[in-house]
Amino acid sequence: MPSWKDGKLGLPVREAIKIFPELEKYLDEKGRLDLSNRRARILYNKAIAKAVFGIEVEYHPRGLITTPISRFIFLKTFLRGGEKVLEIGTGHSALMAIMADKLFNCEVWATEVDDEFFEYARRNIEQNKSKVNLIKSNGEIIEGLIPKGEKFDVIFSAPPYYEKPTKGVLTEREGVGGGKYGEAFSIKILKEGWQYLEENGKVALFLPDKQSLLRSIILEGERIGYFVQDIRFKVGTRYRHSLIFFKR
Repeated sequence: MPSWKDGKLGLPVREAIKIFPELEKYLDEKGRLDLSNRRARILYNKAIAKAVFGIEVEYHPRGLITTPISRFIFLKTFLRGGEKVLEIGTGHSALMAIMADKLFNCEVWATEVDDEFFEYARRNIEQNKSKVNLIKSNGEIIEGLIPKGEKFDVIFSAPPYYEKPTKGVLTEREGVGGGKYGEAFSIKILKEGWQYLEENGKVALFLPDKQSLLRSIILEGERIGYFVQDIRFKVGTRYRHSLIFFKR
């Protein structure tokens, strides 16, 4: 498993500063990194991606700063290596798609709808010499975008999950899932994904620790016919969920 030389899945701040000396100016008097500062978060996560995972990543100035450690842990919950996978909404970093290719030796297809994010994703894929097949969406999720007859072992996504636009850093397309609890986009993936899964294939969703959202998605997944596994894990101070839906 990728790790820093101390064997831990993380990177000491002082080691990150060696990679990006600019981080020094974001330290407080106790040597702690000010992660409330967007520039500091970008540089620190770029350092982790590079030092721990061997991935070079450029973040869009207005996009979500995807954290490498949480995404890797999520992928570890359902990938065993060598699968054919489809990521819905790879984002500007294309981080999970690149990880699935480089770290899990998967055949990776990935979609992105935002024009600027697509270009960032394309550049990130190219600079890492990744073999990800990047596909531009015009609003389609799976149907009408992925050729009929294609089958995947896994379809995965970190889907939008807010009920309405937020005042945070997320763009509306990144953040708003629709529905009463923000569940609508995730449910569309489950419904459309069924016919694109191999027998015994699975859908995996990266979601927050938000019980109303999780319950609504799980119930709909079971209605469709999936068997559902919920894996809760902690990264830093936050809990995240890997909801895995097995086709049966």
